[in-house]
Amino acid sequence: MNLSLLRRHLVPSLAGTPEEIAARLSGRDLPVARIVPLAELLRGVVVGRVDAVAQHPNADRLKVCTVSDGGEAPLQIVTGASNVSPGAFYPLIRSGTTLPNGTKIKKGKLRGEVSEGMLGSADELELGTDHAGLLRLPGEPAPGTPLPDVMDTPGVVFVFEGAATEDDVVRALGGTVPEKPAGA
Repeated sequence: MNLSLLRRHLVPSLAGTPEEIAARLSGRDLPVARIVPLAELLRGVVVGRVDAVAQHPNADRLKVCTVSDGGEAPLQIVTGASNVSPGAFYPLIRSGTTLPNGTKIKKGKLRGEVSEGMLGSADELELGTDHAGLLRLPGEPAPGTPLPDVMDTPGVVFVFEGAATEDDVVRALGGTVPEKPAGA
């Protein structure tokens, strides 16, 4: 769980160091096993340069991209993001990489086209709440460079000893849990 997101969105009055907050959580039956800097969890995410974008042959809302990651051969990435464009730089999450939320990205097929990973949004990388499109990186960073080496990746992730939901953590810190839509 990214502390900087908690501060901005769910627990606006939250104050203290990550260690102080971990102690508060542990005192409320949410024992924190460790505190991990978000930058450490994002080291496997690298800069990807989109070299080409083509319409997916079997899906109107998907694009097939050729992406350079600094390796010998470009990768094929399928995306549904509407803001992908050739020549732009985005966070690249290659197959085998685990996201900060624990999701492991796997090579797969989307509507018959191979995707060797994914291009990331701020929300998926715990760098904000924007999930509307890809996180476009400024400038022309070298493909394959770890994301924390080209941009600020503030925040920490608390790893809990037992099961802890985001709602449990927000309540323990005095925040307000947003209402879930009906049927969610």
